[in-house]
Amino acid sequence: MTANEGLSRRQFLRVAGGVAAVAGVAWTGRVLMPEPALAAGGAPDLALGGTDGWMYLPPTPAIPPFHPDVYAPAPFTTYIFGFRNVTGLTPTQRANQKNKAQHSAPLFWVKQYDPAAPVDFLVQLNNLGLAQRPDLFDAHTLHWHGFRNVIPFFDGEPTGSVSVPMGRDFTYAYRPRHPGTYMYHCHVEDVEHVHMGMTGLVFVRPLQDGNTALYPSGTYMYNDGDGSTGFDREFAMFLSEVWAESHWADAHIQLPEWSDYRADFALLNGRVYPDTVAPNGSIDPFHPVSDATGDLIAPPGFPNLKYQPHSSLVNCNAGERVALRFANLGFREQAMTLSGLRMRVVGRDATPMRGRDGTDTSYETDTLNIGPGESYDVVFTAPALQGPGPFDTYMLYNRAYARSGNRAPGGFGGQATEVRVYASGVAPQAYPNDWGV
Repeated sequence: MTANEGLSRRQFLRVAGGVAAVAGVAWTGRVLMPEPALAAGGAPDLALGGTDGWMYLPPTPAIPPFHPDVYAPAPFTTYIFGFRNVTGLTPTQRANQKNKAQHSAPLFWVKQYDPAAPVDFLVQLNNLGLAQRPDLFDAHTLHWHGFRNVIPFFDGEPTGSVSVPMGRDFTYAYRPRHPGTYMYHCHVEDVEHVHMGMTGLVFVRPLQDGNTALYPSGTYMYNDGDGSTGFDREFAMFLSEVWAESHWADAHIQLPEWSDYRADFALLNGRVYPDTVAPNGSIDPFHPVSDATGDLIAPPGFPNLKYQPHSSLVNCNAGERVALRFANLGFREQAMTLSGLRMRVVGRDATPMRGRDGTDTSYETDTLNIGPGESYDVVFTAPALQGPGPFDTYMLYNRAYARSGNRAPGGFGGQATEVRVYASGVAPQAYPNDWGV
């Protein structure tokens, strides 16, 4: 390659010896670890599309003129930015997903990086553009919040890495070395883009998975060495918020004053109760289901939840150990309570509850105070069925009444869901948040 030839992003990473020549200026990188360089080539494990779209929130309480938005196509109410799973779609199908964002963004997971069998996890981000706001040409990134030791090139913070212009794509390469629950979001104009919905939950499975000697299921939240974080079922609980005025302002080409922020709706997995216990749409990120155009298929009987596919309902059998992964990318602290059951906190911010000397620092509680940008990993054991019905119901909700009710008539209407415990008969999960029925 001559000094006058263009240098692509991938070529920049692959220049031998860590030396790259750009415009005739050479920079010599220092090798920090004796292992192969990250390579963003090959087919991605996951492909996400960044765009805008519409979602549904209850029309009451009405917040005129901001909610419901008169621009919203029925049955939707609220304008959003967001990510969509476009894995496996053709280029034509992928382009058709513009203005079809979902909230929250696709849940996904990855195995902990194993130096003995090194495999990088690749995520391609496609910037599809904004249909409702053609005057905007915002770039997007994917920032894995809390990810440790990521190289700046793949960090997603736009002043120190690469942002993806409209109509282009970029593939991120990750080596996740630390199990636990994380979040991801767009880091361009991050206050706006995070609040508008470009947010999701991601977690890392430990290398200990598959060891049935420590816990019968062979599935764990951390490399605990003793089975204390083993579980039979797992459910992600992603906390977010909607300030109706800001969403309306983005749809109507206005500028909200962010210092006036007031969250009108508190959401759990992109929905509010009782929609949180409605069925899942397509939520298996590696085997997505779509129609012939590539669009999402609405959960059965809930066309209004077409772009909010993640249910929060927890179904389990008595005696099973259930893992809950909480992550908060709202702007306020939340207090999530599991009424009538005790949760054991086994991890926080993708860090196991163990002291430096290995001392177990896990603890039991019925309430988690989760600050913005924090995650918690907890497990609980489902009690015996009391009856008389086919299942017992335990409420999981935000103790702040305004956030569990969203000021809606009749009580619950916000960050709340149900844990339903059956005597038996709930089938094994195919993937996280699968009901198993």
